[in-house]
Amino acid sequence: MGTKYSRKPENEERAAKARGSHLKVHFKNTREVAKTIKGMRLVAAIRYLNDVIDHKRCVPFRRYCRGVGRTAQAKEFGMVQGRWPEKSCRYLLELLNSCKSNAVQKKLNYNICIIDHIQVNRAPRTRRRTYRAHGRINPYMSNPCHIELFVKERRRAVPQAGASELAVRAARAD
Repeated sequence: MGTKYSRKPENEERAAKARGSHLKVHFKNTREVAKTIKGMRLVAAIRYLNDVIDHKRCVPFRRYCRGVGRTAQAKEFGMVQGRWPEKSCRYLLELLNSCKSNAVQKKLNYNICIIDHIQVNRAPRTRRRTYRAHGRINPYMSNPCHIELFVKERRRAVPQAGASELAVRAARAD
């Protein structure tokens, strides 16, 4: 039996999945990056994450934004607060490339795949300690996370009915 995901794609044959557990990357930063790329095309998300790593575009911080500085790059998302969490972007980039490879393996066209589901959960905290003045010891803990995502091929758009067909349908409804 394979790994368990929190939800299943609508069509297993037309979706590719990837997952990472106990990743040593901050949960809060990773959650904000994941929220930003959800719904993007796979290739657009990869390009976006590379731009964030190069500091050309920022990640808007929506929920965990206390103490986050302001940047003009966040205007793209209608926000004012943003950062460039490089480590989170690198981990998500690795998962997206894995998902892209899985899509190629399943003979999907990754150019039209969109990120349908992405979820970041808190993993158990790892405990270390730091030594302080006067013989005291304080906790020194990390906040790792689990990430799961899947992409699916975007459905082809159905052409809209013409104006004459709509008028006929409206007349029949009366």
